[in-house]
Amino acid sequence: MTTRQTNAGLERLYRESGWTLRQLAQAVNRVGTERGTPLKYSPPSVHQWLQGHMPRETVRPLILEALARRLRRPVTSSEAGFPTSPDQLKQPASTVEGLLDLGRQDMDPSRRRVLGAGLFSVALTIPGWPDVVGRMDALRSDPQRRIGKSEVQAVTAMTDRLSDLDDEFGGRYARPMAAAFLVNTVAPYLKASASDEIRESMMSAASFLCYLTGWMAVDEGAHGRAQEYYVKSLELAGASGDHMTYCHVLRGMSVQAANLGHGAPAVRLANAAAEASPESSPRMRAFLAGQQAHSYALAGEKTNALNSLREAERAVNQAESQFGTFGGFSSSTLAYATSEVRHALGDVKGSVESLHDHFRLRDSTDSKRSEVKFGAILAERQLEVGYLEAACATWNKVLDAYPAIHSGRIDGQVAKIPSLLAPYRSNSVARQLLERSRDVSPKP
Repeated sequence: MTTRQTNAGLERLYRESGWTLRQLAQAVNRVGTERGTPLKYSPPSVHQWLQGHMPRETVRPLILEALARRLRRPVTSSEAGFPTSPDQLKQPASTVEGLLDLGRQDMDPSRRRVLGAGLFSVALTIPGWPDVVGRMDALRSDPQRRIGKSEVQAVTAMTDRLSDLDDEFGGRYARPMAAAFLVNTVAPYLKASASDEIRESMMSAASFLCYLTGWMAVDEGAHGRAQEYYVKSLELAGASGDHMTYCHVLRGMSVQAANLGHGAPAVRLANAAAEASPESSPRMRAFLAGQQAHSYALAGEKTNALNSLREAERAVNQAESQFGTFGGFSSSTLAYATSEVRHALGDVKGSVESLHDHFRLRDSTDSKRSEVKFGAILAERQLEVGYLEAACATWNKVLDAYPAIHSGRIDGQVAKIPSLLAPYRSNSVARQLLERSRDVSPKP
């Protein structure tokens, strides 16, 4: 009889983590739930893995990600004693070819559902500015196509329209259109003949469109896919010398990590964005410091969080106008950032007060989707501090606007209402809202 050899690599990682068998199983289950594939592993399963039983191929990336989050560093298949998957053996795709692959997968909404949301990685390798600046694939220019300033303007204008649709209705509707535009129009433009100036401008425009498509993927809950778009956006920004977009993307990646509750990666990305910033205007400082404050608070670094928040407050007070400035960081945005910091530091009542400030300061430039999203957050926190009827009133406003919004994150927020209100069904106001929320099924 053949005796199975223990997995020495996985055993080393397990010992380094300091976890019990149950804690590792729970961590893998959490990652699976985040990916959209809930799992029910228990200590005996982990024991089998350590003894040399090979986990299913689909589960191995979840084990690696759970360990990477615990150890705060990348963990490879070989390090964990797992065979290298065929995908890992492939040569990395060029920037344009990789963009085409991403976009084609997203153009068909039914296929996107089959592909799944993808797995968010806390140990994702982020290309630094020196690694990407001025570099681009050696493209074979299409002699039959030449682009000029008008094509760059068209891409920029289309990106603005897609951004407006995303703000108004959510990422689920806008992302297939953005992906189709990337594949059918923008990628061919990147291969077209052009002057150096036009080529750089087109790469810059493509970079921001790629970032926007990743932002839409976050809104839909496709976090692994969003990271892929973000990395392509960083590569294009560096190739075009667009330092501003590079910085913006890093901040967006920090927002994504923070919203998923990963404080340490959020800090790393927010600080990288601040260090990469090509300017120090008041609005830009506020835009970056506000995100640093939230990230520090999630990581439990209270002093750094409060210092960054004060820096954001000073910068907003110094800024004369949010219009025409990068990021559009305003007093209402600052109030929301303050709410997130206060909540992460345990001040739930203060967080509610700051969210009220946010809604008082909002104006016509703020998106409908964010109004619904932040309203759902406010209702949850009002309930958390015991303001039951106020929470119900806020939730009713959310449900009024909900049918027009197509956002995975808001779907999740609405789906939670019945379970959150169930303990209060004896209250007539809560009971009415409970019945209403059960009639509203999140869109598939």
